[in-house]
Amino acid sequence: MSETPPETLTVGDGDDARRIAVLARPGGSPGLFWMGGFASDMTGTKAEALDGFAARRGLGMTRFDYSGHGQSSGAFADGTISRWLAESLAVFDRTEGPQILVGSSMGGWLALLLVEAHRAAVGASASRIEGLVLIAPAVDMTQVLMWDKMSAAEKKTLTETGSVREASDYDAEGYLITKGLIDDGEAHLFGDRLIETGCPVHILQGIKDTDVPWRHATELVSRLASDDVVLTLVKDGDHRLSRPEDLERLEAAIDGIIAENAET
Repeated sequence: MSETPPETLTVGDGDDARRIAVLARPGGSPGLFWMGGFASDMTGTKAEALDGFAARRGLGMTRFDYSGHGQSSGAFADGTISRWLAESLAVFDRTEGPQILVGSSMGGWLALLLVEAHRAAVGASASRIEGLVLIAPAVDMTQVLMWDKMSAAEKKTLTETGSVREASDYDAEGYLITKGLIDDGEAHLFGDRLIETGCPVHILQGIKDTDVPWRHATELVSRLASDDVVLTLVKDGDHRLSRPEDLERLEAAIDGIIAENAET
């Protein structure tokens, strides 16, 4: 776990204001921009390993906790894709120079949303995003991986009480899923439309992933039709992909994108 105290960034106004904890490692380009998963934090195994990789390569790295996660303020129950995307964009705007986004699970979905928002704001030709590495990307998760997989009883509980607990291999209490999260997610669904990032994309996906089925990743590849996409399927890999050999694959994916951009 990193011993460096995080900086804080305030996002939102008035009662909606929340303090976002940010760890920024100075270094060369391209910088690495870590986007964690649902109910995870920036001191997890992959984030720490990535920070060590950045240090060895002399690269800058930025990581942060969404509101309601880790060291950031706010209640997890108030979290929505809109809120977490706004926070991601605010932190990204503090970075300088070319960046490679590394998104894990929900962070993979948010990374793709961030790319679209950034390109819309500055123009495709001025984008600072030079690549994406997506680890078990949970694209459209509020619909496809949450609501659609709930039983009738769970949907009834969610609708009537505003929340439900979903069993998880990584949380003994189960993940808290709120109606606000599901409803808000509808505004951010990619659905079947094509997604254009304007940069190389490398997806790492475990075949034994029980949270994000591997076919979810193959379907995503088909929607990234305009981009250079590499999909690595790990036969014995689970959702986290945080074993030493998985971390080596992550580092290799980043090195590959850096090398590809150096050739163009």
